[in-house]
Amino acid sequence: MKWLRLILFPFSMVYKLVTLARNKMFDKGILSSKSYTFPIICIGNLSTGGTGKSPMTEYLIRLFKGDYKTATLSRGYGRKTRGYIHVAPSHQAREVGDEPLQFAQKFPEVFIAVCEDRQTGIAEIQSEFGTPEVLILDDAYQHRKVKPGFHILLTAYGDLYVDDYLLPAGNLRESRSGASRADVVVVTKCPKNLSKNEQQRIERRLKLSSNQRLFFSTIQYSETVVSATDSVSLEKLGNKPFVLVTGIANPAPLVQYLKNCELNFEHRGFGDHHTFAQSELDILDKNPVILTTEKDYMRLKGKLKNALLYYLPIQMEFLNGQQDFDHTLKVFVNTTN
Repeated sequence: MKWLRLILFPFSMVYKLVTLARNKMFDKGILSSKSYTFPIICIGNLSTGGTGKSPMTEYLIRLFKGDYKTATLSRGYGRKTRGYIHVAPSHQAREVGDEPLQFAQKFPEVFIAVCEDRQTGIAEIQSEFGTPEVLILDDAYQHRKVKPGFHILLTAYGDLYVDDYLLPAGNLRESRSGASRADVVVVTKCPKNLSKNEQQRIERRLKLSSNQRLFFSTIQYSETVVSATDSVSLEKLGNKPFVLVTGIANPAPLVQYLKNCELNFEHRGFGDHHTFAQSELDILDKNPVILTTEKDYMRLKGKLKNALLYYLPIQMEFLNGQQDFDHTLKVFVNTTN
């Protein structure tokens, strides 16, 4: 791997110059970035994925949906359509993307939309839904034509952006200096027993400015797996061998969790947002039981005739500072509305 990075490093330097120039032009106003008078919260990362944006988006939806007129806007990665779409629970993943469909089915009271052009998407939301009291931009950290009022930057424990390299030698979409735009940085997918000393070590390595806040979160896995018709305990599912199917950027934490549960399974991993070919579905359908992630479930449901298909729900939880995080976000929303 090191020799490959050495070969690709010159291309990363070219990529760095291009992204730095682009960001500098936005910073100086040479490229325009539109501001809005209502609260917009951007969730994103510096890397190409695997930081837990969907759990964070769902956390914010739960935080705001009861008290504020809430909407989300995503690109709809992996969909076969283009342009603006108001996502309904009845849509297919190929039409709107797996993650927006997941949000729409779990939170029907929230306005969910997709659009590659965030300015166009926001205008369409305002036209169809009215001006939101909270708009959550999912995976929009590099989409600088819109100027959010609040940036949340995610970085995964064990894969911090300070340890990564720019594309193509590494997985960073932009230089590490892009972290300076964040109001809050959340280290995600941490071990639940992450010590204070380790948190302080990470804080020193990230070198955030005095006006930035740092939080640590973990993934809470459900004790129950869910299918289209029923739900069973994860322990009961594990009484017999099953196949774990993942099409996410970083399945390692899930795989390790299931191993720690001493379950008997085979893991078949695919690329992030993978579109399953019919030949792949035919092979998977030969297995009696399949467990997958909620995001992958959106792309697999209804396509298997024989296999029992379950997904394992997850939620993001803060190791500490949850009330502080919630308060910070609500202060922003209340003072912006």
